[in-house]
Amino acid sequence: MTVSREMARRMFELVEPIAVVTYMDDEPTAAVMALGLDDPWDAYFAGRAAPLGIGAPAELVDALFYNFAPGEVARHIPSVWSKVSPEAANFARQNGSVAARRRRLGDLVDSPSIGRAGDTMIEAAHTASHDGRGLFAAVRTLPVPTEPPARLWFGANLLREHRGDGHVAALVSLGVSGTESHVLHALADGVPADRFGRLSHLTPAHLDRVVGALRERGHVDVDCWLTDDGARLKERLETLTDELAAPAYASLRESQLEQVIADLRPLADRLTLGEPAP
Repeated sequence: MTVSREMARRMFELVEPIAVVTYMDDEPTAAVMALGLDDPWDAYFAGRAAPLGIGAPAELVDALFYNFAPGEVARHIPSVWSKVSPEAANFARQNGSVAARRRRLGDLVDSPSIGRAGDTMIEAAHTASHDGRGLFAAVRTLPVPTEPPARLWFGANLLREHRGDGHVAALVSLGVSGTESHVLHALADGVPADRFGRLSHLTPAHLDRVVGALRERGHVDVDCWLTDDGARLKERLETLTDELAAPAYASLRESQLEQVIADLRPLADRLTLGEPAP
């Protein structure tokens, strides 16, 4: 089935609240840190890079993640593997993510929609092409859990990394670095770049260079806000990312897509604190 860019965006808006709990809530980080890590960023890199295995050098992780300053990844990879194994980190991350969803979803965690949505997302991800999508391909090699709440997490995480690989491809094709993408995102949301959390690992001098490069290309004005050209670049990035995400759902029948939207909507509503899902 041909899936439109608009449908890919709709699915993103429903899948993202489920997947992002892994990064926003305490349980996943705490579960990985409990294995013997002292730094939350160690837990982040151990959990997200686990599918790549011990042999993946910092340069590869940096290339696939595509959003950290030079040297940041190397502060954690491969040193985390002297404290935890990739298998243990992945299992702890999964358990912590499921625990967070159980807490946030409350009575919905026992809904039949959990199992249906997880099954459909996993089917979509496992039938999608992994060509050119290194991190997605690695995540797809992980063992598939059997419990419905864990399958919901697994399916959402798969589709998030599929989209993420496409987003990196979009950034590269349009000549936008990972740190520049964070600046564009912050400014599009009306947040000054120096107050955006994902840029907090940059020194002030480094952030000035990143913003300055965007200014030289006409995307940021003298007051450090997006120009019209910058806003158009951000929109083009989002459009291209949606287009590249759409093939993940191409194997689903129309009825499956309609059902998974119906199943995900109340979950996304609950996880976004009552904000209506599309």
